[in-house]
Amino acid sequence: MPTEGETRAPAGSARRAVAGRLSWGLADQAASSVSNFVVGVYVARSLGVTAFGVFSLAWVTYGVVLNVSRGLATDPLVVRFSGVPDASWRGAVARSSGTTLGVGTALGAASVVAGLALGGSLGSAFACLGVMLPGLLLQDAWRFAFFAAGTGRKAFVNDVVWGVALVPALVVAARVGSVSAFVLAWGGSAAVAAVYGCFQSGIRPRLSGAREWIRAHRDLGYRYLVENVSNSGASQLRAYGLGAIVGVGAVGVIRGAELLLGPFLALLMGLSLVTVAEAARMLRQAPHRLGAFCLLLGGGQAVAALLWGGALLLVPDRLGELVLGGVWSAAAELVVPVTLGVAGAGLGTGAAAGLRALGAARRSLRGQLIASACYVTGGLGGAVVAGTAGSAWGVAAATVCSSAVWWLHLRSALHEHHQNPLPEVRTT
Repeated sequence: MPTEGETRAPAGSARRAVAGRLSWGLADQAASSVSNFVVGVYVARSLGVTAFGVFSLAWVTYGVVLNVSRGLATDPLVVRFSGVPDASWRGAVARSSGTTLGVGTALGAASVVAGLALGGSLGSAFACLGVMLPGLLLQDAWRFAFFAAGTGRKAFVNDVVWGVALVPALVVAARVGSVSAFVLAWGGSAAVAAVYGCFQSGIRPRLSGAREWIRAHRDLGYRYLVENVSNSGASQLRAYGLGAIVGVGAVGVIRGAELLLGPFLALLMGLSLVTVAEAARMLRQAPHRLGAFCLLLGGGQAVAALLWGGALLLVPDRLGELVLGGVWSAAAELVVPVTLGVAGAGLGTGAAAGLRALGAARRSLRGQLIASACYVTGGLGGAVVAGTAGSAWGVAAATVCSSAVWWLHLRSALHEHHQNPLPEVRTT
């Protein structure tokens, strides 16, 4: 019969392993947050509110394309190939990264055509974005792949490489002084990290495997595609609608306020890099702990966002203007509603990670569609009633309500899983 110390050692080792993987996830998200924050601040200070609004429209469009790629390629990878044997992981990564490149190439070409048709600074920004999309998406795909393998350190190093390459690129873009130059700097530095990811993994993306990958995982991929696009598409609709109702400058103001919450927004955007993989492991090893894990994850993010937002209220105007320039004065007035919105979203993503790990794609899709509808309605309805501030408060109310929906769906999915467990992990 094992002693007390012998029974506790494996549990302690498992907890340390989880803590180690989550720590690398937090480090990676910190690196990603710093890069996103630097880009946003540099563009805001260099170009002013209106041009920053144009850049923000390109940014949210990238978010839509990124979520198409994640839904078809990397979300199924994390759900079904986290912690599998190396040979299975390598084959899956080759096919999923090939799918990512295919998505980037196809939608990048569409963005170039749209940009040429639009013309002007906005059209030029979209054309440049289209050229950069394959590299941007492949860099993101490597991060998913490394976290699925439990090697978050490599994802962190890859993001650091992107950040280092970004510095000289931004300096050159600032000298040019156009939105397009900043888009090229941002995307070009990501392409450097994407190429480096091939050397890190020793894997070459297989474009020829894209059709096979999509067909094999269509039961998850298509639902995740709709779910992801409804999420980022809601942000895009809100941005476009806000620009039409209030003006392009309002888009820049909202983006400026969101930049102040940048560390948490970046964490939410890349949440599935770590948490879905860890939740999938938790489901296989200790399924009774999944609900508590998701609650700790979501609650921790919500509390951290509230603390950060409270600290922002104490920032003096002189320091804020040093960071955001002319965008600061308007953005500072939106700190409270944007903070509440991020806190609500953070609480909901804990439940969303649990649904992904369970493979409950139908419930996850239903929850996201409801959340997206609330987001667009709150954001645009608030803009009609009270302009930029009304849009921010409308989104805050929408995300808090949506969080409740996510947790109700997770509760039902956990009950169904206990009744009929269906493991999602695959080895082929």
